Amino acid sequence: MAIVIEKPSVIKAAGNKEKIIKEFFGAVNSGNKNVSIAEMKSPDGWLEPGQTPGFDEYTIVLDGELQVDTKEKTHFIKAGQAILIQKGEWVRYSSPNADGAHYISVCIPAFSPDTVHRDE
Repeated sequence: MAIVIEKPSVIKAAGNKEKIIKEFFGAVNSGNKNVSIAEMKSPDGWLEPGQTPGFDEYTIVLDGELQVDTKEKTHFIKAGQAILIQKGEWVRYSSPNADGAHYISVCIPAFSPDTVHRDE
C-alpha cells in the first residue's frame, strides 16, 4: 500500500546556528524506526557537536559544500557527491563555506536522539 507524506516535520537541529531539518520518513514524521529520510539546509558557519551514531548515515549533497570530519580525515563533500558514515564511526558535520549546504540524509535504522550519541 502506498504511503503519501503530505509534508515533512521540521525538527530542531543541534549546533551553533539554526539548521533546517525536514524529516519526511522517520520516527517523528511517519513513525518509522527502520529508516529516516530528511532534507537539510545548514547556513554558512554552522557546526554541530561530534557524534558516534548507532546508525549508518548516507548523505547526498545537493547544493553547497558539507565538511565531514572523521577521526581519520576531513572530507569536503560538494554538490553531486555523497558520503557514508557507518554505525559507530565518530563524525562531525559542518558547513563552513559562504553558501552553506543543502543535502539529503538517510539513516538506517532511523535517527533518534537516543542513538546519535553526541559528544559532551
